[in-house]
Amino acid sequence: MLRDSPWRPVRLLAAAAACVALSGCYYMQLAAGQMEMNRRREPIEAVIARPGTDAALRLRLELAARARDFAMSDLGLPDNGSYRTYSDLGRRYVTWNIFAAPEFSVQPRHWCFPVAGCVSYRGYFEEPRAEKAAAKLRRKGYDVYVGPAIAYSTLGHLRDPVLNTMFGYGDSELAAFLFHELAHQAVYAKDDSDFNESFATVVEIEGLRRFLAREDRPADLGKFLAARERQREAADLMVATRRRLAALYAEPLEGAEKREEKAGEFARLREALLAGGHTAAGDFNNARLAAVATYERCVPVLRAELDRLGNDLPAFYARMRALAKDPPARARLCPRG
Repeated sequence: MLRDSPWRPVRLLAAAAACVALSGCYYMQLAAGQMEMNRRREPIEAVIARPGTDAALRLRLELAARARDFAMSDLGLPDNGSYRTYSDLGRRYVTWNIFAAPEFSVQPRHWCFPVAGCVSYRGYFEEPRAEKAAAKLRRKGYDVYVGPAIAYSTLGHLRDPVLNTMFGYGDSELAAFLFHELAHQAVYAKDDSDFNESFATVVEIEGLRRFLAREDRPADLGKFLAARERQREAADLMVATRRRLAALYAEPLEGAEKREEKAGEFARLREALLAGGHTAAGDFNNARLAAVATYERCVPVLRAELDRLGNDLPAFYARMRALAKDPPARARLCPRG
């Protein structure tokens, strides 16, 4: 996911629901987006068998089907109707997700939903709607970041389809996306985006290791892990900047002085990214750092838990389910930064 967003397009965890009395009728656009996916979906087996199906699409769908079966048989991920169908949305991204944070805080704003609980981003199925909502937040003084998403999950409450938006990258990424989204269906802690995304990231990487070994594609695994390491290097620089900014914002300084120091931190971050050969495009602000932290901050400690359990995924899931029910224990394992 580290390409068009802070380092790759972010994934949205939200369920579509009926329209409620909310400014702009936010839930209506969620419901409309979900209905569009449902209207367009077809069984993957039927698309593969159709004589007119493009050969490249057929290969990607065959891979998705194998990865889905592997997730169930070898990774212990949910056996349900998710990712057994295919929807072509006719666009590159499924949603555009907004992250927001106050001018002098690294803690993201949270939005709360009936099913997903409180999460640190808000998704829109249409980019203009996302940009309009982002502009409104900026006028209120928030730092804002808008990132495109290539995958979407209802946490297993509906039968999520494989989307054409997942096909913009390689086979390894496609399988990883499926493992990541299914991991959310296996373990989910309400009101803790950092834990949820980090857990799913650990599962996606470990799942891909095992899947590519089964597929006898060691070179692809090497490429994927090398890319992940490069992404991790960039994320570490951003997380370190976030920690320094948290300390800065806690100091008893005037707003103008904090603003100047903040600008200096982001200038140094950009220089460090470029020096390391990483992309430094776009604006940097508190919200963009929050987006990175959501996906990466707790990955090392959760990976260490998997290692401590002898790389036993069922035992790891059991441990994560216990943590999902125990917010103080989660906070001790991965303190908010």
